[in-house]
Amino acid sequence: MTTALYAGSFDPITLGHLDIIEQSANIFNRVIIGIAYNSEKKGFISVPDRLELIKESVKHFSNCEVFSYEGLTVNFAKEHNASVLIRGIRNSADFEYELQLSRVNFDLNKNIKTVFLTSKPEYNHISSTAIRELLLHKCDISKYVPASVSNYFQKI
Repeated sequence: MTTALYAGSFDPITLGHLDIIEQSANIFNRVIIGIAYNSEKKGFISVPDRLELIKESVKHFSNCEVFSYEGLTVNFAKEHNASVLIRGIRNSADFEYELQLSRVNFDLNKNIKTVFLTSKPEYNHISSTAIRELLLHKCDISKYVPASVSNYFQKI
């Protein structure tokens, strides 16, 4: 049984993230979505709220679990018996960054492999950073995020 970890801040989760999760759920036996955070930094959405929003967004995938963690991703992966790190790629800039990160992760734990998955073209322009900017300007984000996230922001 292969367990894969898809780690990120997911602040907030987008349809692009959800696309990568769906692809992963169709490839691997078990997929862990790990919300990486630093307790020294304040996120846009609180970690408990992100946890609930992501759980709601992936509830239709029977092989997905959602956790939050601090520290190194490879250590979290090892704690959960994940042998694969999933990294989403939207463009060449993402690839360069993720390639460097995969090399560091390999140096830290040679037993954990990195798999790059590309998002569908219609999601290539979506990022959590762009969503946060749209929210600051009170724009509609419903076509970029799961319904749970859109509803969350309509309530606050």
